[in-house]
This record gives sequence, C-alpha cells and structure tokens, in this order.
Amino acid sequence: MLLTLSAPSDDNFTTVPSQIVAKSRQKAAADRPVVLAIAGSDSSGGAGIQADLRAIAACGAHGLSAITAVTAQTARQVHIIHRVPMAVLRAQLDAAADGFDIAAIKIGMLGSSAAIRLVADFVRRQRRPTVLDPVLVSSSGTRLLPASGLAALREELIPLATVLTPNLPEAAALLGRALDDSDAADAARALRRLGSSAVLLKGGHGRTDPVRDYLAYADEVASFSHRRQPIQARGTGCTLAAAIAAGLAAGLDTMSAVRQAERYLQRALRRGYRVDGGDTRVLASS
Repeated sequence: MLLTLSAPSDDNFTTVPSQIVAKSRQKAAADRPVVLAIAGSDSSGGAGIQADLRAIAACGAHGLSAITAVTAQTARQVHIIHRVPMAVLRAQLDAAADGFDIAAIKIGMLGSSAAIRLVADFVRRQRRPTVLDPVLVSSSGTRLLPASGLAALREELIPLATVLTPNLPEAAALLGRALDDSDAADAARALRRLGSSAVLLKGGHGRTDPVRDYLAYADEVASFSHRRQPIQARGTGCTLAAAIAAGLAAGLDTMSAVRQAERYLQRALRRGYRVDGGDTRVLASS
C-alpha cells in the first residue's frame, strides 16, 4: 500500500518537544533488532563505522554507533588519527545502553589499551552477543593499534567475544608467529583457545583461489570458500563482522549468522563501485 504524506499547514503545525522525538525514534528502532557498532570513523566512507552502519541496515537491523577515533583519510592513505577522549567514548556507550535495548555489539578499531579496557567493561555489563574484528592496521598500512595494545586485546576483550574475526596478518600478530594459508585451520583453533566462543579466520590476505575462511566453533572447524574476485575493496572486514552481528541480533546461531554474513559480503563485493577514479572499490550495501 502506498501512503502519500502531506506537509502540515502553518495552522496546525506545532513544535514537538525533543524528548518526544527521541522516544518516537527509539520506538521506531524497536521494529528492528539493535546493533551497537564501536569503531573509528573513516572520512572516506569506505570502512570503519560508515561500513558498519551500511551493513547493519542492509541486514535488517538498526545501527547505533560509538566512535573511538576520527580519521582523515583517502582510499590510499590515512593522514591523521584523532582518538576520542575516554570520557566521550564512555558517554557514547552509556547513552546507547540507556536509550536502547542492544541486541548485539560489533567492535572494530579501538586504538588504545585504555579504549580496550573501557569497552571490555561495557561488554561485561551488557552480556550481549559480541563480534570482535581486531583491527590492527588499515588497508593502506597505517598501524591503528599500538603494539602495546595487543596484550590488552588478548587478555581483556577476546575472552568476551562471541565471534572473533581476524584476517591472516591479525591472526599472526595475536598468536605471535608467522602464518600462511596452510596454517589457517590450525590457527583458528589456536585463536579460539584465547577465549572467544568462536573464531572466523578470514583468508582474503592469503594466496589461494578459492579463498577459504575457517570457523572454529564448538569442537569443529568449518570452512567457507568463494572465488577470489579480481578487485581491490576496502571495508570487507568491517562489513563481514557487522553483518554477523546483525544476524546474531536477529536471533541466529553463530553458524547461521556467519553463513548469512558470508553470502552478504560476496554480494556486496560483486556490486562494489568506484568513487574516486582509482581501482579500490566501496562495497555496495544491497
């Protein structure tokens, strides 16, 4: 059914108090499960919180955001990173928890040990399904988490994750040893011993075709394979993790949420588009 809405006339238009507007927006959001994305802002729009929110919406959930850092970057280079003060990050998290019934949490770039500890404390209190994408380095090669933050990530946050989603270089850093495609399944098992309920080790940085992602879950390791696409794209890790979180928020079990997210990512890759005349693509949201 098509509804045609007309603008109110000056005679019957009144100003609506901001509190009522806020409650109305929250009620509308309740029609969809709510996912809180905690990540950095990518000014180029290809990755980070921007990619998270696109994926969350496309997968049928409502996205909230808590910004950990503001960046100035292009598809090729990160020019500057401003890490949000901890008081501001804490206020964003508290506002999300106070105003909404969060069904799942997706975590990306945190940027410091202090942010890791703060977010870990929040996750402990919320007790919601949590997808952790351990963002260590940007696509252009800029380090986004100091080496000192690795220990905090291992000790504080990984044990709280429902699904940990590292790529091969991130897995190597977390395990402290070199990895290649042949090690991936065993590495997924080893990463799970760090404490997360499941690990999805992504194979996109490997060399095999088809690409294989390995899910270590319960006592099994399952693999998801897809043809390697001859394109460069940004935000694939953000998109996949956010889509998994949306599935968990909707009540899917881990295997089903990962399977659905893998399909979504492949569709987004196939429909990706260029925005700056270069070769790097932005993932489509539908």
